[in-house]
Amino acid sequence: MDNNYRVGLIVPSSNTTMETEIPAMLQERMKVKPETFTFHSARMRMKNVTPEELKKMDIDSDRCALELSDARCDVLAYACLVAIMCQGAGYHNVSEKRLSKAVEENGGKAPVVSSAGALIDGIKLIGAKKVAIITPYMRSLTDQVIEYLNGSGIEVVDSISLEVADNLEVGRLDPKNLIQYAEKLNIEEADAIVLSACVQMPSLPSIQEVENRLGLPVLSAATSTVYKILTELNLDPVVPNAGKLLSGDITIAVN
Repeated sequence: MDNNYRVGLIVPSSNTTMETEIPAMLQERMKVKPETFTFHSARMRMKNVTPEELKKMDIDSDRCALELSDARCDVLAYACLVAIMCQGAGYHNVSEKRLSKAVEENGGKAPVVSSAGALIDGIKLIGAKKVAIITPYMRSLTDQVIEYLNGSGIEVVDSISLEVADNLEVGRLDPKNLIQYAEKLNIEEADAIVLSACVQMPSLPSIQEVENRLGLPVLSAATSTVYKILTELNLDPVVPNAGKLLSGDITIAVN
């Protein structure tokens, strides 16, 4: 049986973190599991994180899915959480179905996951109903993320918005600073912490450390996306030092 998998990434043109953190997690997994992965990207044009650019960018996701299906990827991940969440409740389901249909019609049938849907699934899988979140977005976009999570049955008990509009600058943020931000969150009623509700804001180096310090499960849009990628491929969703969700203690796959 072929243990090599092609992972297709649909990313904003200014995103630099998705192609860093997702390969880093799966390469770390390769140290403890037999499967190997290659990574293939297609880009949607977007420079500033505004509702107008996000909606315009989302249209490009169809083209990206088709391009990646030409490479016969085994799974595709649409990696822009807020582009989905600013479109209104439940849009991740609409997007995933539309893109899945596009790749199937192109003869490259493969599961399509979104970082938005993956984060919702990840929060529920660890048994969390209330979360505290950190985002790089302007407050108005963070409010849309909170509304989207609320509509999915997840209560956001506290949030921090770093208010960085330039997407390139988001990718340059120091993930270690998230340790200090996390300590400022009110987590008294929280079941879990979303350290980065954005696949462009780096957080991987701090996920396990924050979890160890604060004693709550810690996840991110990126770790949730990796969990969903692995379960869609029917592989063990295990990545060392990447938080509770990828610890191997979660056994129920999301379909």
